[in-house]
Amino acid sequence: MESQLYAPDYIVIGGFFASMIAIGFYFAGRMKNTRDYFSGGKNIPWWISGISFYMSSFSAFAFIAYSSLAYRYGWMAVTIYWVTVPATLVSAYFFAARWRRAANTSPLEFIEERYSNKMRQALAWLGIPMKVIDDALKLFAISTLLTAGLGIADVLPEAWAGNAVMFAVIASGLIILAYTFLGGLWAVMVTDFVQFVVLAVVVALLFPLAISAAGGWSGFREGVPDGFFSLINTDFQSGWYLLAFLVILTLGNCSQWHLVQRYYSVRRDKDARKVGYMVAILNFVTPPLLFLPAMAAVVFLPGVENPSDIYGLVCKHLLPIGMMGMLIAAMFAATMSMLSSDYNAVSAVLTNDVYKRLIKPNATDRELVMCGRLTTIAVGLTALGITLLIMRRAQETELLNMMIQLFAVFLPPIAIPILTGLLTKKINSGGGLTGLATGTVAGMVVFFANEIWGGQIPLFAMLAATEWVTLVTVCTTVAGMLIGTALTRNSAGQNRKVDGLFERLEEVEAPQERGTAASGGTGDFSPFPIIGYVVLFFGLLLIGAVLFFSPKELASERLMSFGVGAVMILIGAGFIYLETRLKKRAKASSGTDL
Repeated sequence: MESQLYAPDYIVIGGFFASMIAIGFYFAGRMKNTRDYFSGGKNIPWWISGISFYMSSFSAFAFIAYSSLAYRYGWMAVTIYWVTVPATLVSAYFFAARWRRAANTSPLEFIEERYSNKMRQALAWLGIPMKVIDDALKLFAISTLLTAGLGIADVLPEAWAGNAVMFAVIASGLIILAYTFLGGLWAVMVTDFVQFVVLAVVVALLFPLAISAAGGWSGFREGVPDGFFSLINTDFQSGWYLLAFLVILTLGNCSQWHLVQRYYSVRRDKDARKVGYMVAILNFVTPPLLFLPAMAAVVFLPGVENPSDIYGLVCKHLLPIGMMGMLIAAMFAATMSMLSSDYNAVSAVLTNDVYKRLIKPNATDRELVMCGRLTTIAVGLTALGITLLIMRRAQETELLNMMIQLFAVFLPPIAIPILTGLLTKKINSGGGLTGLATGTVAGMVVFFANEIWGGQIPLFAMLAATEWVTLVTVCTTVAGMLIGTALTRNSAGQNRKVDGLFERLEEVEAPQERGTAASGGTGDFSPFPIIGYVVLFFGLLLIGAVLFFSPKELASERLMSFGVGAVMILIGAGFIYLETRLKKRAKASSGTDL
């Protein structure tokens, strides 16, 4: 069965995008203040926040890079992804509750209290460009997958086919921007949850189809090369690379703005920890389901010239009519989730740490929400513009290497002072600034030395490897923090601020927060109905599209799509039923209290 795009696929894709924008409109009127817009009123259920954390931690990059590794090297791709498990456990155990206590509307607002306003502004202006460039690379990654791996260019009119990547970039960029602009963090998290459901049903169908195409488990095991199921393949990278990767992932999971938002948007400390533990479980369970189809493709699709296309090729080969549309929606979902989270987090920093702190300290809630929406537009359009520039200048492999090096250079100098500041008082304001400066400068020196002299001087080329860049930036950041602390002293006023912060961070039990119901925010809001109706709509749309618009010769392929649609209808109906039960229980409880 060789699948291609038909009318039902286009209907499903269009319905997916329409439902994402509808969620944005649904939440638009509920965003009364910046706490609602940037942290969900600290009232988001931990299980939604956990799913959102998981969906926001990977993009189409995972499907391109890890599936390519799985096709070439086997189980090692799963092993590498499993590095995220200890990284997430460290984040949950040591930092989840502290982030919930430290932050309200921005991940950098506590930095002024802990270090100084100079440090707060330095982190903002260094972190914003890094996030925007990273977002641009991810937008390009998803457009490459959709146009090359899934063959969208083949079904566009001839005059448009040459610009298929550009159309995919613009369409996905504007849709992400629309629902993030409208609904803030609530819209981001609910769309993440819906996107997770879409991704899960596609993966659940593709996994058995791929194993069956490989001849079942026995044919799969017998058809792959020796050592294909080994945990580690030294032909790919060394143990030092994995260690550096673990360091980068740990720092990222503990400090990246869009991820720590998931910790400080929930009601209680224990909920924040549950978010991290849930993500660790998902990161352990899902990699085999995601990447085994690419491994099985070695048997039924041998000799693929460009392994980066393998996930799309597997889906084209196996999925029935209508399900290719679901897959494209799932691919978009993986990147849309991360990008929408980034847009909201960067907008939070621009609004609270730049506009409110430097430009208009007395701004009203209405003005700040409007500023948040305008900065969301600015961030999204800037990332979109950078993506279009990148498309003309870089190859896919260069982009993926650029993404990894970007984090190796900038993440340690940004993350280490932030995380140290949450754990101990021993590093002072001067130490934080010095560590940020020395780590950033050292990383940039290594990067540009390789760009300029790497071809002539082997040492510079060696230092540009991910493991060495990470080592250099971590060591120089830590050294700078220690030296800066030894040479400077905090003022008495700054010490009082630090003491106040740590009194809050080290309470036995942080104050329980129930959202902002009193201020007209989202404190009494239930997400069940909107999730239920959107998932239900998507299931009905899939069944209707396949039933009424599929070609007659493909009638035999309808059954699987009907089954997937039925599952989504049941999931959606389950959420709606759960909401009615909760309302009845709340009403009965209220009557008893009276």
